[in-house]
Amino acid sequence: MIKQEIKKEEYIKIIPLGGLGEIGRNMMILEYKGKILIIDMGLRFPEENMPGIDYIIPNVSYLENKRRDILAVVITHGHYDHIGAIPYLIERIGNPPIYASNLARGIILKRQEEFNTNSKLKITIVKNESHIKAGPFEIEFFRQNHNIPETLGLFIKTPIGNFIYTSDFKFDKNPINDLPTDFKKLKDIGKKNILCLMADSTGAEEEGHSLSEKTIEKNLEEIFKSAKGRIIAATFSSLLNRIQQLINLSEKYKRKVCIEGYSMRTNVDIAKALGYLKLKSDTFINVKEIDKYPDSKITILCTGAQGEDHAALMRIVNKEHKFLRLKKGDEVIFSSSVIPGNERTVQAVKDELYRQKVKVYHYKIMDIHAGGHAQKEELKEMIKIIRPKFFMPVHGQVSMLATHGEIAEDAGVKKENIIIANNGQIIDVNQNEFSFEKKTAPSNYIMVDGLGIGDVGEIVLRDRQMLSKDGMFVIVAVVDRLTGQVKGSPDIISRGFIYLRESKDLLSQTRKKVINIINSTAGKGGAVNWTYVKNEVRDKIGQFLFSKTERRPIILPVIIEV
Repeated sequence: MIKQEIKKEEYIKIIPLGGLGEIGRNMMILEYKGKILIIDMGLRFPEENMPGIDYIIPNVSYLENKRRDILAVVITHGHYDHIGAIPYLIERIGNPPIYASNLARGIILKRQEEFNTNSKLKITIVKNESHIKAGPFEIEFFRQNHNIPETLGLFIKTPIGNFIYTSDFKFDKNPINDLPTDFKKLKDIGKKNILCLMADSTGAEEEGHSLSEKTIEKNLEEIFKSAKGRIIAATFSSLLNRIQQLINLSEKYKRKVCIEGYSMRTNVDIAKALGYLKLKSDTFINVKEIDKYPDSKITILCTGAQGEDHAALMRIVNKEHKFLRLKKGDEVIFSSSVIPGNERTVQAVKDELYRQKVKVYHYKIMDIHAGGHAQKEELKEMIKIIRPKFFMPVHGQVSMLATHGEIAEDAGVKKENIIIANNGQIIDVNQNEFSFEKKTAPSNYIMVDGLGIGDVGEIVLRDRQMLSKDGMFVIVAVVDRLTGQVKGSPDIISRGFIYLRESKDLLSQTRKKVINIINSTAGKGGAVNWTYVKNEVRDKIGQFLFSKTERRPIILPVIIEV
């Protein structure tokens, strides 16, 4: 039952700082009597209306005055939406100990090398059935099947009850490069009187059961069987199980494999070094060696399945790659689904590939991609196995969380025990009920742009959107210091608004208006409030330009006194 007042008895605080109402940026806090456990520290990629932004990370303001009480950060798996914010945030929260699988640890440490930081991460390796104690929290890690090896769910024992955090998961009886779900283990956990289950919701709106990787491999093999030219396969750089499938098929059909894309090469190197990728010693070749082999003996694995600007596939498509050009006979495989928000970008890449007369395969044509997330049948099965008193959907858009809540109700969880929350809400849970506190934790987007973290806010982003939409209009006026009158004709610079050579009448009218505004506003010399004068120029010229063009460029008045 939901109560609005805060209870006096003991309770656990659940505080999501990211991952709810969005895809990515996963970060969850459990807090008991001021002692804090953090689950994951992920990033998300920017939306199309966020020009210049590289990543979006969680806001950790809630934690910055609680550093001494942060006991541990536990990592469920090595995908960037679960680990990508660590380099940006770990120092700000006091560099607490991290617990992660061997593979996740390798990816975290490799990425940390790219950042100029003196903090040495304290990472302890955990695996299936590892146990750790962090203050009032006892955590047992259990194996989950996803699309990267060593994905771990969490069984968390607390003084007020047992919690389950599923991580990303699916139930695949025939996974590639991984073990299937340990259902016996899950059923044993389900007998431990679970107070609250927090479960991945990404696939909640998808009917049925997720595809098995074995099915995907069979369909990919059909492409390898028939392909006469080069195969160019684009996928996520972290989708190591899919990369393993493509390597296996390349070796079966005697193709050499070239890896293109910095992040994919990095992840492949880490996975090879740690023994998570299996391949023959002569399978990989350098891109410079491709011309030594017939096209029918080449596979190129690359980044760019989401249409990322600088990814390897985009550079190949745009003829910007130093060594690779598309040619007749090439077959391009998109072995990934489209991240929400990237639909137009991915479609543009596909269209350009078709224009260049290459064959394109994607998941809407044939089943060559299976997401790593459980769909409705599997989600319902997980809830029935665990049998929690309270259920909280995590990881997903609002519609996914709501749908997952409906699935839980169908699976037997009481409607009043289903927690549909937003980022930043503080949820108090005890043995009998849960409630939302009136106060919230800051959970707004922190945007990363190059070396800047959080210095691009809503106002800067809005300016960028305006610049990308209507451009910029700079007015430079020289004013006599003694008289306050404009000398000569103001200079005008336009970028992304109008082409100056073709707009002479508009520019002439604009210059006259600028002169009139400054002359009438600045007066006859003496002390002048130039800020007020600039604002007058900005406002009135803005209105004038809109009346003539119905565009709203950013107007920058520059006044120079001489």
